Parts: sequence; structure tokens; C-alpha cells
Amino acid sequence: MALVVAGIMGPDSENNVAYQAFTLLAVLLLIGVGCICLFRGRFTARRALPRFGTAGTPLRYRVTVKNLTKRTQSSLTLLESLADPRPSFADWRAAKMAEDKELRSFRVGRRPRLGSFRNAMVQESRVPAIPPLSEVEVHTELLPVRRGVLRFFGVTLARPDPLGLVRAFSRVRLPQTVLILPKRYPLPAIALPGTMKYQAGGVVLASNVGQSDEFVALRDYRHGDPPRHIHWRSWAKAGKPVVKEFEDEFFVRHALVLDTFIEHPNSDIFEEAVSVAASFVCSIRTQESLLDLLFVGPDSYCLTAGRGLAHSEQMMEILASVQSCRRGDFRELEELVLDHVRGVSGCICVLLDWDKQRQEFVQKLRGLGVPVLVLVMTMPGGKGRIEAGPMRDDPEKFHVLEVGHVEEGLAELT
Repeated sequence: MALVVAGIMGPDSENNVAYQAFTLLAVLLLIGVGCICLFRGRFTARRALPRFGTAGTPLRYRVTVKNLTKRTQSSLTLLESLADPRPSFADWRAAKMAEDKELRSFRVGRRPRLGSFRNAMVQESRVPAIPPLSEVEVHTELLPVRRGVLRFFGVTLARPDPLGLVRAFSRVRLPQTVLILPKRYPLPAIALPGTMKYQAGGVVLASNVGQSDEFVALRDYRHGDPPRHIHWRSWAKAGKPVVKEFEDEFFVRHALVLDTFIEHPNSDIFEEAVSVAASFVCSIRTQESLLDLLFVGPDSYCLTAGRGLAHSEQMMEILASVQSCRRGDFRELEELVLDHVRGVSGCICVLLDWDKQRQEFVQKLRGLGVPVLVLVMTMPGGKGRIEAGPMRDDPEKFHVLEVGHVEEGLAELT
């Protein structure tokens, strides 16, 4: 900057001496460029990444750098090279149209910017001096700001010139990925809606695999018993058909409904809704209950965790990659939930809006006798404009969560 200012003022040599500063600065810059041309560093690198990271939480890991030259390399700085954060044209156009719609409707909201598509914030890490043909470990970290797959392209080793004006770079290609899970919020000890319900066929039938795996006893074969229940060893000993008898079960089964229908592809409302769903996935104890996650993406999805069927970690991996639906109808999600709701003890609905269609959906659930907990996401300042509607007679199970104050809102759950 000083060189540019001196260059602008330099021609007026009668009224100032900026041309002298320009000459000095230009010489210093040329010396710095000449020094970096002498940088002949060659390196290899290995990155030891954890399996998962979490949005909003620093991701710490190690990079092993090896010096391939016969001279000590010092004063180095390590920089990570990540995938280009710029969105595709379709995503940019959708974000721009959503922004224009908000401005025309005077809705309270934050303008989408290119920065909102950034995946992570990277910081430089100091590299210890590396002896010839040796390697060192560099402890580094970055801050993931969005969930999803974080792609690394390589690492860059930088060394400044003696004057600290310019830096030389040596790039090492090192492609790698790590899955960034959604941000989670602490939840209070809440009483989820619903009680234990009879599940015909038990846990395994509830997951559409087979019948109950709760073995009770052996008994004689009766006409109509499934052949797969025959206990062959007992038949061989007794000389007559013997079958295994199972017991149907009562257990708690909750449905977690995630609304994905929104126009903005990277909306803060949608990202917070995913974080709220992830918070429930991590907080609900599934050792003695089942949790069904229902949402609509390219297809309709119903994932079940608990009691040995799957783990919450698998649901978190799915939530890390779930995308919003810019095309489609909320009725797709409504049909999915209503077809599934028969054996559900209660339903937790995380909604992106509280329009007439979503209110009718909640009213249908309540009409079927399903207890519901409704969480509606909104932008800052939108809480006062949302009325409970069909939940007015049960206000303790209806909560509006504002972006930026989600943690405070969840702390009010009872």
C-alpha cells in the first residue's frame, strides 16, 4: 500500500519527496522477491484427521511434514487448501431469488452472502525447523462453520523473505475428506410426548425386518406356525415338530419429523432446524426405546435407531448430508408421517414455517390421538408474529425458536 501511495504522489517531485520513498520501497520489494526465488523447498505431508468433526467446534488434527531436501528448512508456516466454497450457479440463483423475495415482502431476515457458503475458517500453523531428510509433526486446527463433507485439496508451506514483505509457497497435493456433523444444543430433561405402546411383532417387526426377537419358550407345532420358527434340534430330539415362541412387546417409539421444504438452499433457518433435530437424536435415550427420523429429500426417508437396530451416530451422519427441498410439496412429508404414525408413541415436529398447510398437518396428528411437540423455526424478530393455532390448547408443547437464540429457546422446553 505504501508503495502504491508513493507511486501516485511521486510524479509531483516539486512539492514532495515521495519519489524517494517509492524508490526505496521498490528496491526492498525487489530484494524480497529475489529472496523467495531462492526457496527450493520440497516436502511431503500426511494428515491424520478424526473420523468426524462438528460445525462450530474447532477441528484439531496433526499433519506430518517431511523435508526432502539436504538443508534445514525453517521459518515455515502451514496453510490448508480447501475446496472452493463458492456455490454452484443453481444454488447462487436460488439464494438470490430468496433474498429478493424477502426484500419485496419486507420480511425480517439476513441477506444471503457468498460468505454464508464457506465451509470452514482456516488458520495458519507454525512449523518447527525441519532437519534435512527428516519429518516433524504440526498440530493445527480449523473451525468448520457448516455441516457436510469438508474436502481438503492439499497443504501449502509458506516461508517469508528476510524483510517479511512477500512469501514463497511450496504446495503439496493431499486430497482428503472429513464429515462435519451438525451443531448440537444441550437439551433440558424434558418429558417427551406419548407413552409405551403395543408393537405387534416387537422391535424387529417395527423396523420392517421380521418378527419379534424376544424368545419366550419352546412349544409343539400348531397348524399355521411359520416354518422359520421351527426349532430343528428340538424336533430331532423329540421326534415331532417343535417351534420357538416369541412375545410381542410394549415400548416407547418416537417420531422425529424434520421439515426440509424451503426455497433458500443454505437458509439459516434450515441449518438451525437440522441442528435442533441432531440435538434430539443425541439426547433421546434409545437403549429402551426407538427413534424414527422422517424427512423428505430426493426420496422419502424413515430411519430407525435404538434397541440394537441402529445407532444415533448413523442418524447424525445422515443429518450431516441432508439437503433442503426447493421443489416439492409439504404434503409428501405429511403422507410419509401419517402412513407411519400408527405405532408411534409421540411425535416431535421441527418445522420451517407455520403456514396453513403445516397447521393442518399438526391438527391431523392430534386428531389421530398422537401427542406432539411442535418446534417452529423463524428468523430473529419473527416470534411475536406466530400464533399457536391448533396448539393453543397445549401451549407447553408449542415453541418458536429464533435463529441466533435457539439454545435459549430449547432451554425453555419442559
